[in-house]
Amino acid sequence: MLAAQIAAAAGLSVTGAAAAAPAAPAGCAALRDKYPELNGKTLVNAINPHTPGYEALDPNDPSKYIGFDIDLGETIGECLGFTLTYKPVTFAALLTTLSAGQADIVISDIYATQERAKAADFITYSKVFDGVLVAKGNPKKIDGINMSMCGTTAAENTGYVEVPLIQDLAPKCEAEGKPKPEIQLYDNNANCIQAILAGRADVYINDVNTVDQAVKAYPDQLEKATAVTLPYSVGIAVPRGNTKFRDAVLAALTEIQKAGIETDLLKKWSLDAGTLEAPKILSVD
Repeated sequence: MLAAQIAAAAGLSVTGAAAAAPAAPAGCAALRDKYPELNGKTLVNAINPHTPGYEALDPNDPSKYIGFDIDLGETIGECLGFTLTYKPVTFAALLTTLSAGQADIVISDIYATQERAKAADFITYSKVFDGVLVAKGNPKKIDGINMSMCGTTAAENTGYVEVPLIQDLAPKCEAEGKPKPEIQLYDNNANCIQAILAGRADVYINDVNTVDQAVKAYPDQLEKATAVTLPYSVGIAVPRGNTKFRDAVLAALTEIQKAGIETDLLKKWSLDAGTLEAPKILSVD
């Protein structure tokens, strides 16, 4: 499996889900008293386990999931007194799984947007930086989500925010007499990366850490052309209307971030700790 190969090549073979969550900050004791209904509960986290560094199958034990998001969820659970099980789904199905009541939370490197907040409430905690993944040498000279993508083929995940950004380039390209960019849609990151490796697509744009891990796994075949900032934040999704649970997760994440645990987890998984921002709620009426 490509995701497992990327994880192994990137050195991401530590046992995340099987290891105990980091010790909860002192402030979590008060939170467990404040939200006693969560103590002893088992909740379901919907994940798309194809993003090494965030959530992926353990290459040493395919029955387990490992990554930053797995560790973060376990730590939030430790803080509030609940444990997590996992429901693997396609990325496009993450929020519908949550809305259907088949999951209680989504911690899966998902960008919080106003549109997505119509389906779920979000607790955001990290800025978004995307990497532009291309074949070694960048033969099409792509340097961002811009006119350099005219006439190219992008591999993207169904439901990703990058899809409409690329689609928005079509009229601009055609106005200059250039072909519009084409988009191939896949169900996970591994398949998008494989499209670049196989020469079916020219570019893949996603979280910069995901792109960096792909380059580390295939240094002779892939490279990062550039990184771009997107006007979103990474968030944890919870069901709309369950404000008590949302506020509990917000409070726990705030304690975890203040204690430096989130930064430690990012370093553990070789992710950029400089993207963190104070947790806040994104909810729309």
